[in-house]
Amino acid sequence: LPHSHTRGKKKMACLLLCALLALFAVPSCFAKNSDCPFYPFRNTSLSLSWRVKDLVSRINFTDKIPQMSRGGADQNGPAPAIGYLCINPYQWGTECLSGDVGAGPATSFPQALGLTATFDYDLLYRVANATATEVRAKNNNATAHGSYAFHTGLSCWSPVINILRDPRWGRNQETYGEDPWLSGYMATAFVTGLQGDNPTYVKANAGCKHFDVHGGPENIPVSRFSFNAVVSMSDWRMTFLPQFKACVEAGAWSLMCSYNSINGVPACANNELLTTILRNEWNFQGYVISDQGAIENIWLGHQYTSNATQTAAVAVNAGVCLEDGNYENNIFSTIGQASVEGLIQNSTIDDALSRLFTVRMKLGEFDPPELNPYTMINVSVVQSDEHRALALQAALESIVLLKNTPLTGLPIESEVDTACVVGPFIDNPYSLFGDYSPDVMVEYVVTPLQGIKTLKSIGTSVLNSAEGCNDSKCSTYDSASVKTACNGVDLVIACLGTGSIVESEGNDRADINLPGSQLQLLQDAASVSKGPVVLVLYNAGPLDVSWAQNSNQVVAILESFFPAQSGGIALAYVLTGQYNPGGRLPNTWPASLDQVPDVTNYTMVGRTYRYFQGEPLYPFGYGLSYTNFYYYSLTLNLQSGNVFVSFSVANQGPMDGDEVSQVYIAWPIGTVGAPQLQLVAMDRITLAIGKSETLDFIITSEQMSIYTTEWVVPVGTYTVYVGGQQPNQQTKVSSNVLEGTFTVQ
Repeated sequence: LPHSHTRGKKKMACLLLCALLALFAVPSCFAKNSDCPFYPFRNTSLSLSWRVKDLVSRINFTDKIPQMSRGGADQNGPAPAIGYLCINPYQWGTECLSGDVGAGPATSFPQALGLTATFDYDLLYRVANATATEVRAKNNNATAHGSYAFHTGLSCWSPVINILRDPRWGRNQETYGEDPWLSGYMATAFVTGLQGDNPTYVKANAGCKHFDVHGGPENIPVSRFSFNAVVSMSDWRMTFLPQFKACVEAGAWSLMCSYNSINGVPACANNELLTTILRNEWNFQGYVISDQGAIENIWLGHQYTSNATQTAAVAVNAGVCLEDGNYENNIFSTIGQASVEGLIQNSTIDDALSRLFTVRMKLGEFDPPELNPYTMINVSVVQSDEHRALALQAALESIVLLKNTPLTGLPIESEVDTACVVGPFIDNPYSLFGDYSPDVMVEYVVTPLQGIKTLKSIGTSVLNSAEGCNDSKCSTYDSASVKTACNGVDLVIACLGTGSIVESEGNDRADINLPGSQLQLLQDAASVSKGPVVLVLYNAGPLDVSWAQNSNQVVAILESFFPAQSGGIALAYVLTGQYNPGGRLPNTWPASLDQVPDVTNYTMVGRTYRYFQGEPLYPFGYGLSYTNFYYYSLTLNLQSGNVFVSFSVANQGPMDGDEVSQVYIAWPIGTVGAPQLQLVAMDRITLAIGKSETLDFIITSEQMSIYTTEWVVPVGTYTVYVGGQQPNQQTKVSSNVLEGTFTVQ
């Protein structure tokens, strides 16, 4: 028995007797302060597996079915109470991508792609942990009032770790970029941060999605609900699976299977994916939930089955434990009939239930509240000073400096007499938030215009503003208002981009142009001003800003992603040098769509920096700084199949700043199936002027492995590149790149 229950031998004897009687379901023995029988599954001195086995054995068969079928949104949830076991309802649907979504007030952090641009593992860990704290606080409050409404649970449908493989995909903003190693590394930070570090209890459980080979299209040119991704085994193993393996190794308790088929088999009916790989190879101990409506799409979208009962059977037998459906009586409500017909074994149903109730036990649902420190968290943590400061830090670190003209660009260190701030993002708080963001608390949001107005150095005499467009689609454009605002000014700050009305779930882009008349807006502002232009972008998928990149008048370009509530403050700090930007692009920006294969083509040839051909507008891992860094003293040491890497980096520039040190490998020349380059390590460090730091990394044999028909480490000479960027790029930062080799025999 736990320590809190051992106050005296007499009490211990009583509790032991109570637990013993419970083994035989003696209903007269009750837990403290409860009218419920003290069944063994409530006995915290027993093993987790024993408690789960006891609980599942006590559920009547008819009551097992809704525990598997009621896992979704709105009328599809929550999983119902089991009265005779004194088990409450449980809400499985919660979104935690960049804060607690849809459950009332919450701190809003930058959207996931922006968080990835920080290249800061520790920061993402802290963001996820702060999110879990608010999720737990509101769950404590909701359940105390008997509410199990959608979005009030503890099981998060986050993170999204699909590969950003096409710039037009509507859900790029939710991902951790285009690289499988980076996605897995950041997913590890999110999962461990969200779930907490308590050895017994989980603060909120992570759910990595969408499993697998999922990355567009949403709706252009075909629907995601019936799309079949045709993928080679090499690409599947080396691009689409590694980040999910990292998620499992990080301890994630849930994965969500995706809408699409993989080589003709729907993901949520895919035994190879959900059992052979996930359970047998990776030893996954958690549960699999479907994407919303994905089970019914096995039948109705993919036409893989012929009726609801057969559909339930193939999904459950493949490894799906819980349906997130669209209806109260959905596909999994036929599990009972499938069992009667012999299509599902009762042991398979019990295994699914065991996985579901294991997580509920890890969340502390069946334990005395005083044993679980997370039950003490209250809603005072929402928008706390600590969380708001973290949101600002995240917004600052996410900003990527794409262009900066020496002397005339950023930072703005002297007073600017007249300025204009233009574009559809300047003063619309909602436009700064990505898809699946928390409720917008306007009182905590600082827009770009509001942030710039806090500065005493920009627009000291005149600060004009004009949105120019009715929204970020910019289908209605008021040229006169922009020209009036910017006529003759000393500085133009143009805030342009996409927003979730242009790119989001279910909403792909047909191209990568600035939406509507936004390019015309930028050119109009530049044409009438007498000073330079700073372009600030709010988007996820890459944009064609080649005009701005090539224009002498546009002296700087900042990528801000969807920064959420602190976006305006972060912009003000970066413009004036109060903060030195250090973010890096987590995806390649193509120069044009001519460089991008068709979105329905799932070969990796020509996609992402690992296989890209040609010169991009901006490469993966790219980002400028207001200071300069120098790399030196690279050493490589091959020991026991791993390579130990050491190097030093110094800040030789005029400002303190953050540097993102990146380590890449290139396989031996002629290695079949190998990417041309692969990121294998990185770290973000802060260096004061004149200071240096030595960094050490390990390149594992697993990272050197190539999959053809099996995993092998190719023999030959490997090249290692170390620097603040990829090697051999035309668009590059000022720092040098070191190069070394090692040989595997």
